[in-house]
Amino acid sequence: MSTILENQTKTAVNSILESMSVYNHEQVVFCQDKATGLKAIIAVHNTVCGPALGGTRMWNYATEAEAITDVLRLSRGMTYKNALAGLNLGGGKAVIIGDSKTQKNEALFRRFGKFVNSLSGKYITAEDVGISTNDMVWVNMETNHVAGLPGKSGDPSPVTAFGVYVGMKACAKQQFGSDSLSGKKIAVQGIGHVGEYLVKHLTEEGAKVYITDINEEALKRVSAKYKAEVVGLNEIYDLDIDIYAPCALGATLNDDTLKRLKCSIIAGAANNQLQQEDVHGKIVMEKGLIYAPDFMLNAGGVINCYAEVADLTAEWAMAKAEDIYNTTANILKRSKDQNRPTYAIANQMAEERIEAIGKIKMTM
Repeated sequence: MSTILENQTKTAVNSILESMSVYNHEQVVFCQDKATGLKAIIAVHNTVCGPALGGTRMWNYATEAEAITDVLRLSRGMTYKNALAGLNLGGGKAVIIGDSKTQKNEALFRRFGKFVNSLSGKYITAEDVGISTNDMVWVNMETNHVAGLPGKSGDPSPVTAFGVYVGMKACAKQQFGSDSLSGKKIAVQGIGHVGEYLVKHLTEEGAKVYITDINEEALKRVSAKYKAEVVGLNEIYDLDIDIYAPCALGATLNDDTLKRLKCSIIAGAANNQLQQEDVHGKIVMEKGLIYAPDFMLNAGGVINCYAEVADLTAEWAMAKAEDIYNTTANILKRSKDQNRPTYAIANQMAEERIEAIGKIKMTM
């Protein structure tokens, strides 16, 4: 190996280890297979409360560095999500670098399954953006450490959307004095599986719904089905609305958008909505907006997967997801009483549970 290559490798490794240290990750696994074209990263953030459960996302990242940043942030979010939901699970996540529309095949997912299996249950995977339950069937051919399979808990999207919906109602109760969403103007950004189910709940309650997405066909279908009004990808930030529901990718709450948003509540299913937690979480509070922490609101999906892992019923999962209303109300109250951002309150509650479970395990 040449000196230049050695130096480049050391720089890359040091950068990754520094990032792991910042987020306090336990393990990051890089997966590469020339025969199938697989390029994937599995990040295990924390296993104090149990095995790290988190979905696999397939996305055409611009750079590998972008993929690393995404998987580190997402896996940390899963730790907090699972802890806050009171599940006996740690946090992990995986990303497959590629185009989910053109590069999916059995061999690629089975090879990925072998990498998941090599972790011996430390990481349990499921579907996420760009991945379907059918893709997980291929992964399951090589490992049993999979949740969200057809015929079992299945697609977690309905439970995720329901949790977002009830959490949004709790926000409305705090901000408007009533948890009714009838007549409220709500902008849903992203109408994938979760977004569409959310639109269904909102329109059934009588809300005026605006939608946007990069998928033009999905926009036409959802608009026709639920009478939702289609708006532009950038236009959504300038609408005069009551609630903004980010349900696509993260970091949509940033310096630019927070100057433009005309809403009272931010409550959606997307992960990592705050581009910088400590900066933009504080700005949201200072503007008088209610922000429902994403990992609190979108926990329905992992609750659904946990029901499968722990052999619990679908009815248990829905009841647990419905409790997101009470968790949201509790965090909003503590935020108001302590004059602290909601994300900080939610983080603290998750960290307190992880610490408590860690102490229990130390005595066993």
